[in-house]
Amino acid sequence: MGRMRDWPDAWLSEDPLPEDPLPILVGWLDEAFAAGVQPNPHAFALATTGASGKPEARMVLCKGLEPATGSLLFYTHRSSPKGRALATTGRAAAAFYFGPQDRQARLEGSIGETSDAESDAYFATRPLDAQLVAWASRQSEPVASRAALESELGRWARHFYVSLDDPGQSSRIPRPPDYCGYRLFAERVELWHSRPGRLHDRAAWSRALGPAPDFTGGHWRAERLQP
Repeated sequence: MGRMRDWPDAWLSEDPLPEDPLPILVGWLDEAFAAGVQPNPHAFALATTGASGKPEARMVLCKGLEPATGSLLFYTHRSSPKGRALATTGRAAAAFYFGPQDRQARLEGSIGETSDAESDAYFATRPLDAQLVAWASRQSEPVASRAALESELGRWARHFYVSLDDPGQSSRIPRPPDYCGYRLFAERVELWHSRPGRLHDRAAWSRALGPAPDFTGGHWRAERLQP
């Protein structure tokens, strides 16, 4: 796929750099959706380190970028490997790649859970099949066969007296207790945009975070990086 852009990104090409990186990332994500070229531009790589000290990464969907708090929102199971790693260290890193626009964004920081009310509200918006899978799947655990997985999905459908043929029933299914939202409160954000000749625009912002659970952020400090 060819580049959609060969000219500098106005957000990063001029000095001084913008004071806050989150509005830039929001704009990049909006442009990626508007272009309609990249499937799931809100997918990002979430990196964690658990008790073993071994790093792990997987793709997760971003459900919100919040400039006011400098945070990124996503949802998963507490009992999943990533959920257990987040509980162990309370930290994570994330990376977005917007290939058609030649852009990359990286975030590092502390993790906080959403409230039960916020998690409930989000779960209620999910399609019926996604809600049932959240109950039926013990995420990342081995399963004997595809048939066994589908049988478990059917068992939960019968448990909640719903049918996959009637998606309008989704609001009747409660949120599983271990399914919740997480916010990555960024301490560091790095933005990269390709330029001809590999003299790319690259900049990083860092700040101090207050204590949990609010992780109130201080003033961002920006610096331009060599490519």
